Amino acid sequence: MPSTERLISSDDHVDLAHDAIKRHLATKYHAAYDDALMRFGAAMASSMSMDANAKWREQRGLEPAAPGLNPMQSLAGRRHPAAGRAGHTDAKARLEDLTTDGIDASVLYCEVSAFRYLYLLKEGNREATRAFNTAMTEFASADPSRLISSYQIPIHDIDGAIAEVEWVARQGGKSLQLPVFPAELGLPDYWDERYDPLWAVIQETNLPICLHIGLNTQLESLARRDPTPQKGIFVGAVALSTAEPLGMFIMGGVFERFPGLKVVFVEPGLGWAAWWLYIVDDLTKRQGYDYPAIRELPSFYFHRNVFLTFIDEPDAYALATSRLGVDNIMWSSDYPHPVSSWPSSHAIVDRMFDGIPAGDRRKIVCDNAARVWNLA
Repeated sequence: MPSTERLISSDDHVDLAHDAIKRHLATKYHAAYDDALMRFGAAMASSMSMDANAKWREQRGLEPAAPGLNPMQSLAGRRHPAAGRAGHTDAKARLEDLTTDGIDASVLYCEVSAFRYLYLLKEGNREATRAFNTAMTEFASADPSRLISSYQIPIHDIDGAIAEVEWVARQGGKSLQLPVFPAELGLPDYWDERYDPLWAVIQETNLPICLHIGLNTQLESLARRDPTPQKGIFVGAVALSTAEPLGMFIMGGVFERFPGLKVVFVEPGLGWAAWWLYIVDDLTKRQGYDYPAIRELPSFYFHRNVFLTFIDEPDAYALATSRLGVDNIMWSSDYPHPVSSWPSSHAIVDRMFDGIPAGDRRKIVCDNAARVWNLA
């Protein structure tokens, strides 16, 4: 019989309409908002060129794809239990789906990566950021104890970012989402001291920094060269490229300077990270590599400051006990994406963690998340 233990999903999704965001934005900024969104969309269309896919189809005697079609759109027709659920956009329906699935609380990330386009606003970018985050608050207001909004913090304007973090803290917010790859926005990587005032404020609030993997425009060349219809080679490489910001935080000395920071890498999986932790320590201990910004082995900072989320990874517990740490991994449902465990999360958790110690199981499925996001 399925368990009835507490489950906290560390990674689920909500789809905010741009009109819902603009309702909280003064009309004088609407044109700038729309322009920035169009510029971002055009850049994404360019990066997902179909040149390689067209050659792939031609070699196999297949019909050309429709002009202008993003190959990843072909995933839209794939059906899975959570597909098309009203809870993707409606908070009341989301709460009903959480109850159906036996999930106590859910950390929400918006499908719209606002910091990818908000920095393009010629005027009103701070106001647009606040409008976006207000819309996230509005969604979660149906039950803030169960719907945990991740508030997006653009990093092009450090003073503005600090002000937004302070606003989130005053509102009782519990989660901050930052861009994974600052270089995508033409900005320095996170080891750079330009971010230190931001890290200081975040450390003081005790809010986690959440970095949700997604598109990595620095892999544009791979996206262009990937011949598969849904860019599967590119998508797999994005998760692996999480090693880049992980290294910047650890070997770049961010955690040395700010030991109280909590950084969550959202949805990268676990297997690659176990090897990465081995190799970065080995580079120091056996191969003579020097990381002058840190005093301990890289793995020390990982275990103190870093958390990884995963969905349905069969070796999760073995990876945790062998290298990653039971205190550093957190289960998620990933509602309503194709790999989501909805509406069978308890059964999937029972299968994945059958026979492991009860205390370790609780940490992975709820206690770690409660600690990271300061939940009751």
